[in-house]
Amino acid sequence: MIKKDIFIGAFVGLLANTIGLILVATLLGKGDDFVTVIQAAAKEGFLGKLISLGAVLNLIAFFIFIKKRKDYRARGVLLITIFIAVFTFVFKLF
Repeated sequence: MIKKDIFIGAFVGLLANTIGLILVATLLGKGDDFVTVIQAAAKEGFLGKLISLGAVLNLIAFFIFIKKRKDYRARGVLLITIFIAVFTFVFKLF
């Protein structure tokens, strides 16, 4: 049961981050489509910043799970957020 809740939380965190990335790319893309914005961000070196901004929606999911006392699901969201932070740090280095 615990592993299932952590997996559900991780899935929700990954989904929230993906939706957040799409929203940020759409809002900051100035009318360009998603793929064009991502390609331009990778070329100009700020793709990691877009991914980090997309992770802001994980805060909402995390606090919803905490409020509903779904601690293991909140732990899954937190694990994905930490993974994304490490990924963007490594991505920034290379």
